[in-house]
Amino acid sequence: MVRRIDVTGTDGARLAAWEFADPPKEHTGTVREDAGHTPGTGRPPGTGDAAGAGRAPGADQAPGAPGVLLLHGLMGRASHWAPTARWLAERYRAVGLDQRGHGRSDKPAEGPYTREAYVGDAEAAIEQLGLGPVTVVGHAMGALTGWQLAAKRPDLVRALVICDMRASALGAASQREWTDWFASWPLPFATLADVRKWFGEDDPWVERPNPSRGEFYAEVMTETEDGWRPVFSRHQMLRSRATWVFDAHWEELAQVRCPALVLRGLDGELGRAEAQEMVRVLPRGQYAEVADAGHLVHYDQPEGWRAAVEPFLEQLAEDPRGDREPVAP
Repeated sequence: MVRRIDVTGTDGARLAAWEFADPPKEHTGTVREDAGHTPGTGRPPGTGDAAGAGRAPGADQAPGAPGVLLLHGLMGRASHWAPTARWLAERYRAVGLDQRGHGRSDKPAEGPYTREAYVGDAEAAIEQLGLGPVTVVGHAMGALTGWQLAAKRPDLVRALVICDMRASALGAASQREWTDWFASWPLPFATLADVRKWFGEDDPWVERPNPSRGEFYAEVMTETEDGWRPVFSRHQMLRSRATWVFDAHWEELAQVRCPALVLRGLDGELGRAEAQEMVRVLPRGQYAEVADAGHLVHYDQPEGWRAAVEPFLEQLAEDPRGDREPVAP
């Protein structure tokens, strides 16, 4: 079951947080379950307001369950974390956040879509939901938000999982490529099958057929009068991306004092050499990789993703103060 909790972010933006939990054992009435929409339906997860009415955040978990905040990447949404959140919810209070401009959260025309705004939103979510100190699990842009938050507010972040995000500057050429790629989308798509086929097979960026990539993008489409279009603005996505691609982020990475796992897919965007350098720069870094996975590690290979992340979380559970030296990768 997932329920929506509204959070007030930077500049008053309304953000949708999604708490994944099992329904209370003693409940015998009808419970509205909205554990993310079925991949590829194009429908956003249900609001879950009915399921969550009258219960405090985290009421379905055991008292004192440690919090995990799940931050998606650019163009993503909290529902992409549903498989991860379900196994996390067995032991943790798992919350996914639709970041500004994404999913069911506000998409203010004028922004801001700055790094400060995204970090401030995550900070507000942790404080308003009472999650801290929290383990932040971030993918791509969400991972950068996670380590910038950990550097800024070490009191709020007890551990960090950095999934397939580079610390190096990507540069102007990368931004131009993304601008051209967005312009190549054949919008609107007539059907969700067309969405899956284009992003999974026909997209020039696809080296070989990738059905999970097609499903990933089907989840961020919504039906309009003339067909299927993304729930986000491509212009806003480029504005968000422009706030990090021209700069390197090694200095902030070095300021992360908590245990941190740097995880990559073997065919992802983060190379092994850079990932291992990130581990070296992190005061308490560890390294993991998932075979047969691309950039969408948690979505491509959910079992391999869990096998890589779960031991890190178990280590934290055994060493709650984080005093122990990390295990060698």
